[in-house]
Amino acid sequence: MVETASSIIEKPLKAAVNYLNFYYGGKVHALKDISMPVADKQVTALIGPSGCGKTTLLRCFNRMHDLYPGNRYRGEIALEPDGINLLSHKVDPIEVRMRISMVFQRPNPFPKSIYENVAYGLRVRGESRRGIIDEKVEIALQNAALWNEVKDRLNDLAFNLSGGQQQRLCIARALATDPEIVLFDEPTSALDPIATASIEELITQLKKTVTILIVTHNMQQATRVSDYTGFMYLGELVEFNETEVIFNHPSQSKTADYVSGRFG
Repeated sequence: MVETASSIIEKPLKAAVNYLNFYYGGKVHALKDISMPVADKQVTALIGPSGCGKTTLLRCFNRMHDLYPGNRYRGEIALEPDGINLLSHKVDPIEVRMRISMVFQRPNPFPKSIYENVAYGLRVRGESRRGIIDEKVEIALQNAALWNEVKDRLNDLAFNLSGGQQQRLCIARALATDPEIVLFDEPTSALDPIATASIEELITQLKKTVTILIVTHNMQQATRVSDYTGFMYLGELVEFNETEVIFNHPSQSKTADYVSGRFG
């Protein structure tokens, strides 16, 4: 039994997952009664073996599953402090994706210029004032620690950047719409150690202004960047706590076996 949010997190919450179930195609029961807090301006990591539901849970936050027919949610993800249920049919999924951005496993820049990649979300939102877009693009690139490297070639194709730069560009694109939560799905799995260290340092800086939820198979990465960690197995949240507790004093035997490498 996962402890309640109030018994673990003393900080304000940015979101609360309450009894969430998710079904692929209406049949495959991929998430089972997940309840989990997400602390405001902290990093929460999701760990667990492949196929345990980590990415499925992450994609519920910005309604990515809506893009495919037959998928179904039950339960809620409440965005605080207003208590809006992100999964409600009354809530526009496009607006959800503006408030909750996502960075994927592999860098996926659009076939556009560096500038237009970052400006994309602003234009989708209806912003057309060049001065506002210029300002937002610069701030987003600065926050993604990329501005100094690209400020003199904003019109170059994004594909001309290195892999690590492309991933930071995708982070800048995610930040441009001033999201409340940024979702990271294995953001460094395709990067070399130097680029990985750069992204991890960036995540640590970003949590000063935005809430972060990250899926990672790299347990060392979870210990380095996250404040809270949830261990998932077979679609269930086995244990949730402060990262230090999960890795050093887990209460569940499955968690202890996984973080010690004895799992399976």
